[in-house]
Amino acid sequence: MIIVQDGCFALQTPHTSYIFRKDAAGNLLHLYYGEKIEIEEEGLAKVCEIMAPVITNQNGCSLIADTAQPNLCLDDVCLEISSRGKGDMREPYVELVLADGSSTSDFRYENYRIEESLLAPEGLPGAYEEKGNGQSLVITLADRNSKVKLELVYGVMEDCDCLVRYGRLVNSGEETVTVNRLMSMQLDMEAGVLKITDFHGDWAREMAKNETILRQGKYVNDTSVGFSSNRANPLFIWADTETTQEYGDCYAVNLLYSGNHRESAQAGGHGKMRILAGMNPDYLCWQLEAGEAFCSPQAVLTYSHQGYQGVSGQLHYFVREHIVRGEWKHKERPILINSWEAMYFDVQEKKILKLARTAANAGMELFVLDDGWFGKRNSDASSLGDWYDNKEKLPTGLAGLSEKIHKLGLKFGIWVEPEMVSEDSDLYRKHPDWAVRIPGQEHALGRNQMVLDLTREEVRNYIIESMSDVFSRGKVDYVKWDMNRNLSDYYSQGLAPRHQGEFAHRYILGLYQVIQTLTDRFPHILFEACASGGNRFDLGMLCFMPQIWASDNTDAISRARIQNSYSYGYPQSVIAAHVSGCPNHQTLRRTPLTSRFAIASVGILGYECNLSDASMEDMEEIRAEIELYKKWRNVLQFGDWYRLYEEADKKSVYDKDVIRWNMVSADKSKAVGIMLQGETLANYSHHVFKTRGLDDAKKYHFYNRALKYDIHRMGDLINTMAPVHVKQDSLLHDAISKFIRLDGEKEDKVVSGAVMNRHGVPLAQNYAGTGYGQNTALYQDYDARIYFMEEV
Repeated sequence: MIIVQDGCFALQTPHTSYIFRKDAAGNLLHLYYGEKIEIEEEGLAKVCEIMAPVITNQNGCSLIADTAQPNLCLDDVCLEISSRGKGDMREPYVELVLADGSSTSDFRYENYRIEESLLAPEGLPGAYEEKGNGQSLVITLADRNSKVKLELVYGVMEDCDCLVRYGRLVNSGEETVTVNRLMSMQLDMEAGVLKITDFHGDWAREMAKNETILRQGKYVNDTSVGFSSNRANPLFIWADTETTQEYGDCYAVNLLYSGNHRESAQAGGHGKMRILAGMNPDYLCWQLEAGEAFCSPQAVLTYSHQGYQGVSGQLHYFVREHIVRGEWKHKERPILINSWEAMYFDVQEKKILKLARTAANAGMELFVLDDGWFGKRNSDASSLGDWYDNKEKLPTGLAGLSEKIHKLGLKFGIWVEPEMVSEDSDLYRKHPDWAVRIPGQEHALGRNQMVLDLTREEVRNYIIESMSDVFSRGKVDYVKWDMNRNLSDYYSQGLAPRHQGEFAHRYILGLYQVIQTLTDRFPHILFEACASGGNRFDLGMLCFMPQIWASDNTDAISRARIQNSYSYGYPQSVIAAHVSGCPNHQTLRRTPLTSRFAIASVGILGYECNLSDASMEDMEEIRAEIELYKKWRNVLQFGDWYRLYEEADKKSVYDKDVIRWNMVSADKSKAVGIMLQGETLANYSHHVFKTRGLDDAKKYHFYNRALKYDIHRMGDLINTMAPVHVKQDSLLHDAISKFIRLDGEKEDKVVSGAVMNRHGVPLAQNYAGTGYGQNTALYQDYDARIYFMEEV
């Protein structure tokens, strides 16, 4: 709900209020964002009058922007937007350079309007309201020093307590204005100390959670690699220092953008914090011509007084209902087998069909042919851009292979990397100017490839038509859209010198045009975004593709940490996760197959291993996993995801789990719990599984997945039970393991939701070195457990 009264504005959701007003000089003063304030009784203007700062004297060394307000220093108030040159010394929201070279802007309130729809920035993705009841507030400010106007656009998402924001500059004058900065969101707060949470990393190490206490100075989370990046995800969270997962004031912002971004928190000199989020201004120098407009990307902003979990739940709903769209929005996603780790570049039709038959027999639903099928692609050194079939590898081409895969009862998927070109390719030899490089200079290669210049229309058209041909001739059901290098040279041979500072943003605009066209042209295809794993895991890509490959690291322990961090802002329905071989190809760590499945099941499940060489025992286990996942798929993919424990919560030596999660169905009739052990603690055998999100008033059947364990796990302790001596790992030991397996523990209780939410369920005693008796759990290094809860 949007309320306007006498120059005061309130954006109301069921649990939050966002309030600001214009002052006598036309400055927009931010007054409040937090837990909902009911304002109908007193009236909005009265509430704003009470909230407004009391200013009767100047501070020392103040700069006064307007003699009509001789005591107001913009550096000492909370503002909706800020600029350079009028006394606010903090980082600005907007930064312009006028034709005379001056950079002072003075934006003052002009008018407002309310739109009965959810507005989105031109050329950029935006949140949407499927039910048609969205509402937007547009505040127009005019610069006193130029003929530039700034529109602040606010959207209210009442069903998830979220707001969306962006800015729009309009040049109403006759001279070009240079835009060096236009952020998406500014929030000024009366706050002395904040705890900042953001997420950093690199390839195969995405989303390492980082916490920083900010008392003074500035904290910046940004990227300059051309994309949202694995180094600094645009999700940015801040909270009181005492806020926990379930209690306390917590705020978050995220960007609907896939390019360079910047989020910052700045403690000013007067006890106020400024949060900014938007495009990274270091890579923006936009020439705003007369009569033209320029938009910043949309940002989503949310607040909860129920801690980090409250913010996460609101963002999950926002992503599921207002970002993901199209046929696959609420549709259960298929279980896939991906060819990459089974064959890498050694793609052969016979190997493909053998792998596909094994996958189909195990109950999988989608076969994905990864890299190595096109051009002369025998390594990563050639052929990107040459999207024709390699007939030596695929004698009947994509069309023939797709037909054979479909006859096995599987959907057919394909890997592509359309934004890239190899130096050793027919495309580059024909169009060297299509690559992003500076003529006459040495250029940097990444994975032996260059980036295609998506600022150029002819390049975009080539990608659209070549991909349309691939998708059509292959009768493709699924596309894995990869991107495996960062930008280095920010230069286009198709842009004039004065426009080179626009390259980074124009590239992203070009990318969005390409994928918008293709997803519109092929609405039934399930598109999965990928960028060397999580190098472009952002809300911008999710507006076009309903799921993203979260990391090339498929190690269960690493993935548990990565997926746990994604859970702070992204639901599991957008996270693709695979069970891979062992030892893991990224870490060489050995983890049980059951643990790899448990972690990969929280998301879009796939397998990426050589099933053709798998043992009978492993295939038996995989078939059981797939059957189980299908039964619980809706809860695992779309249930409300709760973090019960993470390593950062560790309070004692007894906390050895890596993660504990539970997913709860929307009607709270079903739930799935997951726990993953790190390193076992000797002589500690008691665990409790405590839930969140269950209905206190309901009773649930709590049970686990019945497992049997290889007797090799006990080593030569087998001799405490065997009637004859058995040498460890001998042929006799191997033979016994074929016929005798250890029974795992059994959990089978009926428990109220209240008990599970508040106390938890005590679990079977773990093996602790004093014998393996009845109903003893083998919960050792890197073991995982899956628990099920069904209403009775």
